[in-house]
Amino acid sequence: MDSVKEILKKALEEGRRKLLEHEAYAVAEAYRLPVPRYGLVRDPDEAARLSKEIGFPVVLKIVSPDITHKSDVGGVILDIRSEEDAKKAFNKIMENVRRYAPNARIAGVLVQEMVPSDVEVIVGATRDPVFGPLLMFGLGGIFVEVLRDVSFRLAPVTPIDAEEMIREIKAYNVLEGYRGKPPRDIEALKDIIMKTSQLMLENPEIQDIDLNPIMAFERGKGAKVADIRIILKG
Repeated sequence: MDSVKEILKKALEEGRRKLLEHEAYAVAEAYRLPVPRYGLVRDPDEAARLSKEIGFPVVLKIVSPDITHKSDVGGVILDIRSEEDAKKAFNKIMENVRRYAPNARIAGVLVQEMVPSDVEVIVGATRDPVFGPLLMFGLGGIFVEVLRDVSFRLAPVTPIDAEEMIREIKAYNVLEGYRGKPPRDIEALKDIIMKTSQLMLENPEIQDIDLNPIMAFERGKGAKVADIRIILKG
């Protein structure tokens, strides 16, 4: 995984502990995690061209090491459905950022496939100084924010471990299918947990990974990581 090592090395050399969004997606992609189609652009024509290649609808997001909360500075525009709208969205984002974060360094604008909404789950990992990588799984929304309905395992995570993590949460019946809704793709979720475990084991530079949300589709249709955050060791 030379490309991953190069991304991590570059960030550390630049004094950054948080990977930029397109860097985090590239790391995940190298480990065959199911990420949206994406790309970094630097002008409105590029935004229109890439949006068409990816396929509408798309999302545009500012990419900057100095902006943590993109929405607070008008740096995110959702549900873009034409090339002309992609150009307008690019220009609007740049205008917003110049107004609300004039000193921010800009790497570009991320054009990303808009992942359809479904049952949201979270996979995370952190590096314990004594025990090493610790994996976490839970349902998204209120289940993780309020009820803290999550499960944990130390890496390396086996297929059996991954399945147990999923089945342990109190809200597992949501994934099994409820009120006539079909079951989610548990095998795809297991695969994401195991690949995240491998990523943490092979890259000691990484402190934390947060795949949140992951959209869990119907059985047989997989899952997709809608957003990702990777923090490096200080």
